[in-house]
Parts: sequence; structure tokens; C-alpha cells
Amino acid sequence: MDDVTDTVFRRIIAEIAPPDLYFTEFVNVDGLQSAGRTKLLPKLQFSEIERPIIAQIWGKKPENFYQTSKELVAMGFSGIDINMGCPDKAVVRNECCSALMNNRSLAIEMIEATKEGSAGKIPISVKTRLGFNEIDLSWHRLLLQHQLQALTIHGRTKAELSNVPAHWNVIGDIRLLRDEIAPSTKIIGNGDVLNRSQGRYLAIKYQVDGIMIGRGIFHDPFVFSDSSLWNSYTKEQKIKLYTKHVELFLDTWKHGERRINTLNKFCKIYIQGFDGAKELREKLMGQQSAADLLQALDKELFFAN
Repeated sequence: MDDVTDTVFRRIIAEIAPPDLYFTEFVNVDGLQSAGRTKLLPKLQFSEIERPIIAQIWGKKPENFYQTSKELVAMGFSGIDINMGCPDKAVVRNECCSALMNNRSLAIEMIEATKEGSAGKIPISVKTRLGFNEIDLSWHRLLLQHQLQALTIHGRTKAELSNVPAHWNVIGDIRLLRDEIAPSTKIIGNGDVLNRSQGRYLAIKYQVDGIMIGRGIFHDPFVFSDSSLWNSYTKEQKIKLYTKHVELFLDTWKHGERRINTLNKFCKIYIQGFDGAKELREKLMGQQSAADLLQALDKELFFAN
């Protein structure tokens, strides 16, 4: 998720409740192959504790997918995932991500360019949705014909955004298509998964190979564990975990590579579920710098003790 799953947050999650596989924020290949490259490279930063890690990319020009995939192999990524599902209006207006469902020849060019650039050294996957305005399995049939190592399906159309429950039955239908067309391609389901046991249930029910959890992390940082500790965490423990995040943020982005408002998304994750949480969030989110935020958290911990 953009501005969420950076190296700082992944390291926090790796220490408390690691998933089996990590994905980067999605990174624009056209930007990487331009003068804006320096600003985008922090999105690809990772540490050894975050392995195995997949670089998620998006863009418009196949030649940039080719060059970027060569670079991602050299950087040591475990795989490359092409985002063909983001429904953001600006992204779609630029004819990228979910808009590729309406420009399928370009989508296939991107896949082939990425495969060529990676030279078979790491797996290539695609993340997409059920369709653009309506469910359209001809899209997934096409993707499955191009020897992907994995296909992740978010169980909604582009038009549905996140406004309806995920259609897991349709994800199951795509798994059946996989069995027919490309038995070696892994099918990963995504949508409305809030804990590991629920994900395991859905994987078994629809016979998919894996589960991707996205927004579920906003409800519970322990979402990948078999038994979450989050509900038992005290106010003090939650503040300490956020403090650790801010300290790591300051240590990682010493030169201002990330803006302070990035931390507001995490404030909503950690500072919740106790009396006065709303008021404390407002106070913390009003800080003007990460250093000020850390000082405010330290003060809160002092009075909590």
C-alpha cells in the first residue's frame, strides 16, 4: 500500500508478527527511469529482516518495465509484481493499473517486457481486480495464458473500489480457470481479510494458494499471527510500539526522504482502542516534525507511568 508498507513499517511487523512474504509500496517504473528516480528509490529500500520481498511496480511504458526489472534483479528482490488493479482516479486517468483492463495489448507488452528484463531469474506476478466496471473473467483468462508465477486477485471491480464486500466466490471461479489454463500459476486471494484464521478458512474454501492482507493491518498490527495479542495490549504498550516506529522512521529517513504526514496513517493504527485515543491522535497528528512527535510520545509515556 502506498505510503504504508515502507521499510520502516515492514520492519516493525517483521519483529512482532511477520507474514510469509512482503511487498513493497507500488513504484512507478516511468518515474524510476526519469529525473525523478532519486525521489522514488526510497520506496524500494529494504533490509534483510524483510525477506522474502517482492517489488510491486506500475507504469505505462514497456521499455521502462524491461529496464526496471533488470535493476530489481540486481537489487536482490525475490520477485516482481505488476500492479494492474489500483483504482485511484489519477492513476486510471493516466491509463495505468486497472485501466490496463481496457488496454490489454499494452498489459501483455508490460508482462513480456518484465519477463525479458528479469531473464527468468526471479518470479513475475500480477495483481489485479475482477474487472473494470463489471466482472469480466476474459481478463483473467488472458493473463493466465502468459506463464505468470502468481496472479493476485482483489475481489472487487475497479468501479466497486472498496464499497462492497469482496466477491470471494468469483476468486474461486478464477482459481478454476487457473486449473484449466495454467496449473502452475499460484492464485492469491485478497479482500476483507482481517486475521490469519479467516484467511486460512478462505484459502481452504476457495482452494487458492495464498492470501494477501492489505487494509487488515490498519485494524491489527498482529494480523499475520495465528493468535493476535493486539486486543490485550494496554495503552502504554500501544504508545511504546508507535514510539518505536517513529524512532525507526527518524533513523531511516535522516535526510527528509519521507514527510511527517506519512506517520499520521500509522498513528491511526497504533493509537486506538483505549479511552482518550481520539484526543491523543489529534494531538499527535498535529505535530510539525517527527522529532516533535517523538517528544510528545515520550511525554505521554512519562505521564502514563
